[in-house]
Amino acid sequence: MAKKDKDKQKQDKPEKHGKGRQDGRQKKDPVLRDVLRLPVGKPVDLSAYSASEIPAGPAGKTDGIAATALLAPDLADLQERLYAASTAGDRRRLLLVLQGMDTSGKGGTVKHVIGNFNPSGCRIRAFKAPTAEERGHPFLWRITRALPVPGEIGIFDRSHYEDVLIARVRELVPRRDLGRRYGQINRWEQSLVDDGVTIVKVFLHVSYEEQRARLLERLDNPEKHWKFNAGDIDERALWPAYQEAYELALERCATEESPWYLVPADRKWYRNWAISKLLLEHLNALDPQYPPGDFDVAECRKRLLAT
Repeated sequence: MAKKDKDKQKQDKPEKHGKGRQDGRQKKDPVLRDVLRLPVGKPVDLSAYSASEIPAGPAGKTDGIAATALLAPDLADLQERLYAASTAGDRRRLLLVLQGMDTSGKGGTVKHVIGNFNPSGCRIRAFKAPTAEERGHPFLWRITRALPVPGEIGIFDRSHYEDVLIARVRELVPRRDLGRRYGQINRWEQSLVDDGVTIVKVFLHVSYEEQRARLLERLDNPEKHWKFNAGDIDERALWPAYQEAYELALERCATEESPWYLVPADRKWYRNWAISKLLLEHLNALDPQYPPGDFDVAECRKRLLAT
């Protein structure tokens, strides 16, 4: 695509994506949850969203990398406070759900964003094809077993949504059973919210052209051959079917308590900043506090000095 066309695309797309470029105040201090949040109860047309736009936040790579680094101390502080609060009975925790086409950056997000947290307070799970044992249970069984406990931050690289995505595209279950799964997911997620789980569901929106470039990069670099799977080419041939499956999942499984956020993922630096910012906003909203000590500080200090 010519540079002129790309520039025009970036000018046109933000109006469709959200309110991030509508006024000067939001340019300076955007509430990213409002900018990237998909509408609830409305059809989703992924073709209306550019995977390379910058709807809010830093305008370039250098500034974006610097801005992401500046978020790290606050993220670490909030994680510690969340964990500390759990020691006094606070049941709250956060679950980041990452979904997207192959090469959209789910693994990269775990590497570059979650690295800001203390790993001892995180529970990371990458869901592959279900095992024989997992296939013997309802589809949410293996997901439930991987949930974060109070005080933790959980990260799902793929998730229960695979059971309405690849299951739909590859026709792995009868269509009538598939239709019921959307409702099951909504009820299950609501039960998590009721139990103190903040769910941050992120769809990493990568373009068809960028996916090709990233797959070619893996082929052309022997050090990345381990990341390449010839089956990815077959899945790529099903791109339209996957886009439709995602549109249905993003529409039917978005609620006020558990919405979806669409993050443009063609620019890796922007993906990292946006997800870091989303996590920071959600953790700030929780505002976890260090619990007060249940002992006499002065007395304990006196005794310690005497030793």
